[in-house]
Amino acid sequence: MAADGSGPQSPMTPAQIRALREEAPNLRARDFSHQYNLAEAELVAAQVGHNATRIQAHPDDLMPLVGQLGDVMALTRNESCVIERRGVYEDYHSGGHAQMVLGKEIDLRFFARHWVSAFAVSDGDKRSIQVFDAAGDAVHKIHLKPESDVPAFDRLVEALKLDDQSDVILLEPRAPVEAAKGDPAKADTLRAEWDRLTDTHQFLRLTAKLKMNRLGAYRMAGAPYVRALQPGAVNGLLEQAAAQAIPVMIFVGNMGCIEIHGGTIETVKPMGPWINVLDPRFNLHLRGDHIAEVWLVEKPTKQGPAISVEAFDAKGGLILQIFGSRRDGGIAEFNAMVAGLPGLEGAQ
Repeated sequence: MAADGSGPQSPMTPAQIRALREEAPNLRARDFSHQYNLAEAELVAAQVGHNATRIQAHPDDLMPLVGQLGDVMALTRNESCVIERRGVYEDYHSGGHAQMVLGKEIDLRFFARHWVSAFAVSDGDKRSIQVFDAAGDAVHKIHLKPESDVPAFDRLVEALKLDDQSDVILLEPRAPVEAAKGDPAKADTLRAEWDRLTDTHQFLRLTAKLKMNRLGAYRMAGAPYVRALQPGAVNGLLEQAAAQAIPVMIFVGNMGCIEIHGGTIETVKPMGPWINVLDPRFNLHLRGDHIAEVWLVEKPTKQGPAISVEAFDAKGGLILQIFGSRRDGGIAEFNAMVAGLPGLEGAQ
């Protein structure tokens, strides 16, 4: 399948993909895949029998063994943002709809129906576990670090190795991003139901019931529920949070995984179109030029208002959400900080 999810399976053979990769070994896998109109899973699958092994993809199979790897780096991304967190995969919870890792540093939500293929990759002294969805897009990656347990990685590969070790992967078309969906006739119902929320997780059930989605509801709700912010507000928020040591919770995800950073951030460094957080155990890489809409959102909960800043791309896809961190304190400081973020002219 073409990297855009719309074309036929790549006409290149695995051998041709490997040969091209040998000519550009230092190019990031995602950039290499885009350059040659491949899905990233095709690039990794082409290495099966060389430095990659097909393994079981379900979190229930993976996570108990991943937890034995020790200190690793968890990576989750979407088209516009990459989140990387160091830590140990611990406190795994299975579930029919979703699965969770609730470690001290690694905090994840999984949606296993999108965990379609997985590979263990050993490239020299670099080792990783890479999970992909049906379209061949990366769902989640786990990178071993010098402190990680290499024998535990070898045991994981041996335990989860599939009988099928084909170097060709069959892909499905990528699901399109759902554009903002609202219904002006239900605006009053939306606001009335919004007032009755007691938990942020109830919000998506509310929008589904009203046949809306998150962005569509934000565009309709108006004050005091939401306020439209300038696209640059996200960079301003990150810089202020770092300068004032205000703890935050940053959510970045795709259809198969959500990764969460909780705590303070230290170093915010723009580089070209990228907004980067470069801390010893946490990195964030955000394409600021992909941000088309930013909303300041307030939802009632039993613990008090949950206030977030949420960024969307031009297609209506959610890029990231930033909340204050109740666990780490500083909610009042976070709420005061985001209240001062610049709004769009003419926005209510």
